Amino acid sequence: MSRKKSVLFICTHNSARSQMAEAYLRAMAGDRYQAESAGFEPRPLNSLVVQAMAEDGLDISKQISKSVFDLYKAGRMFDYVVTVCDDSLPGQCPVFPGVTKRLHLPFADPSDLSGDYMQNLAMVEQVRDAVKTEVSRLVREWDGQALARRERGSPGPSLP
Repeated sequence: MSRKKSVLFICTHNSARSQMAEAYLRAMAGDRYQAESAGFEPRPLNSLVVQAMAEDGLDISKQISKSVFDLYKAGRMFDYVVTVCDDSLPGQCPVFPGVTKRLHLPFADPSDLSGDYMQNLAMVEQVRDAVKTEVSRLVREWDGQALARRERGSPGPSLP
């Protein structure tokens, strides 16, 4: 049995998008991928995000925000680092140092909402659904790459 590939989802605060992506990867493919999330300026989980994820059957209320700096200082390395920051906010997307496969999936930031409760929840649900779709796509892509290498009889590179 090969080891699980490690995936780090990062965004600025680790309070919404990266937490959702971590939860979805664990739910969809936790037997093949070790998912974590972190941010540059960790903040408590966004309560609307916790609610929206519960609506989709995932309880993230016990997840905690982590600092990307703490992971780096601990010498943590990841096969994949996926940034999930909003492209419309220049300079807001952190970069994790080290040799990894870097990917970027831009999502709107739920912490920047300014509507009423129902409007904000609806926006968070849209972000949640987009995150779920993209994580599902990544899993299919990564699994497909791993399967293709096994069928060729070649271990290929260490990444799926």
